[in-house]
Amino acid sequence: MDQNIYKLVYKVTHAGGSGSCFYLKAYDLFVTNYHVVSGFHSVALHDNDRRPYLARVVLVNPSLDIALLAAEGDFSHLPDLGLASDDSLEIGGKVSVAGYPYGMPFTVTEGSVSSPKQLVDGKYYIQTDAAVNPGNSGGPIFNERNEVVGVTVSKLSNADNMGFGIRVEALRKLLDSAGGIDRSCFQVQCDSCDELIAGEEDYCPSCGEKLPEGIFAEREPSPFAIFCEQAIGEMGVNPVLARDGYDSWTFHKGSSEIRIFVYDNTYLFAVSPINLLPKKEVEPVLDYMLSENFSPYKMGIEGRQIYLAYRLHLSDLTDSSEDEIRRNLVNLALRADEMDNLMVDRFGCEFSEYSRQDNG
Repeated sequence: MDQNIYKLVYKVTHAGGSGSCFYLKAYDLFVTNYHVVSGFHSVALHDNDRRPYLARVVLVNPSLDIALLAAEGDFSHLPDLGLASDDSLEIGGKVSVAGYPYGMPFTVTEGSVSSPKQLVDGKYYIQTDAAVNPGNSGGPIFNERNEVVGVTVSKLSNADNMGFGIRVEALRKLLDSAGGIDRSCFQVQCDSCDELIAGEEDYCPSCGEKLPEGIFAEREPSPFAIFCEQAIGEMGVNPVLARDGYDSWTFHKGSSEIRIFVYDNTYLFAVSPINLLPKKEVEPVLDYMLSENFSPYKMGIEGRQIYLAYRLHLSDLTDSSEDEIRRNLVNLALRADEMDNLMVDRFGCEFSEYSRQDNG
């Protein structure tokens, strides 16, 4: 398979988790599952080099479980991707499933078509023996001609050792309405008459079809998430681009990757994997780490990886302490961005594989 095709597959992240999506150049839109972005009108897209892009959810059809996203950025360098004809699949045909299972780095699994038109809960799906896991949802299923034959869906229950995909004709139904859509707002396609509805409605104004309850509502962040995202905003980072799941954020400040997350509903961690120990002459680095006062932060090592970390018990986050804690979060990011360069220059450490040198 043409390896350039895989440049079209991105990860979707928001405060509820992550999934996969893919880019259609002919429409300048990304495709994913509706259930991947449900409750969010703005999400982040990440390419395989972990570069983030802000995207707006512009059109959804909950019945089809498909959503279209318009992203900020220039994607003209990406290759074209064609859609297969509706009934091109046959039993035993070879397919590839591409995406970001469990939010991990990009993977591809290959398999055969078990059924090109499997009826499940009143809808027809592609069934394949290719491995499909949570996080693959919204990614493409390719045939051997690098055409999209389906949109991966991994939310079907009681389906062990089976992968499923939404058939390409369902995607085509939504794309046929996407030509003149307003990319500045969230819209719902009525599954009955295909009307596009931008204002908050309970029923389709064209045919009277009942719309899914709460379809226009956006998920409200928790007070804790608001606190963390205020700190992230003070670092000069768009919090939407940093969201990496529930109470979890991952982003770069300069060259350093910063991870903020809650552990075991008990501790707030802010961690940056800044450098790797040098392969030789390690003692000066260790002496520096043991003698220097990094308070309120800690320096640690796991294998060769050097971390700068900040930890506090959630009970310590109070009205009187929140300003100080927010400053500590902001300063960790600033200090990590300075220290990774210092460790390279002074001790011959290597940058971490998580570092981003084009921003450093």
